[in-house]
Amino acid sequence: MTPEAMERLEKLLAMLAEENERQNLVAAATIPTVWQRHIVDSAQLLAHVPRETWNGTKGPWLDLGTGAGFPGLVIAAMRPGHEVLMVESRARRVEWLNRVIEELALPKAKVLGQRLEMVETRTVAVISARAFAPLDKLLKISARFSTRDTLWLLPKGRSAGQELEALKASVREGFHVEQSLTDEDAGLIVGHLNPKGVKL
Repeated sequence: MTPEAMERLEKLLAMLAEENERQNLVAAATIPTVWQRHIVDSAQLLAHVPRETWNGTKGPWLDLGTGAGFPGLVIAAMRPGHEVLMVESRARRVEWLNRVIEELALPKAKVLGQRLEMVETRTVAVISARAFAPLDKLLKISARFSTRDTLWLLPKGRSAGQELEALKASVREGFHVEQSLTDEDAGLIVGHLNPKGVKL
């Protein structure tokens, strides 16, 4: 990690701690372990992204239900040259996310302040979602942003294996579970969705 990225993340954490007194961005109990619980937990997704994804030709990173900016803001802070789109419909959070983007000088990060159903369809390189929706529903409502090349990175906690197993075999075959680096009981669902010919 570059010194510049570390500085941006430290500034993000300072802003988060201050704002958390005004609105419940993250559970107060997680503040003492915020670095591992939210920053590292978000940053670990980058280990699964091929280098060629960052050349900008494959499209932006789309983070669904970004909430307090995890993983969206962390990805944007660590990869400021890549377009990161964060979907968040709650007005107070949208306002705060935009404030952080301005403060951290992240011109390629953008908040889409509307419900996912209202977001204009476009092709993206990566789709991430942390505690946004059950896996089957998540795939159904966001498949329209995906191509065969789109990488899905879905932190799912302890339910990762169960949620993946519950999918139809034709959908499940494109995904696998990776061990979380921050929680030995948690998993990340990683893979690709074939948007044509597969019924979700």
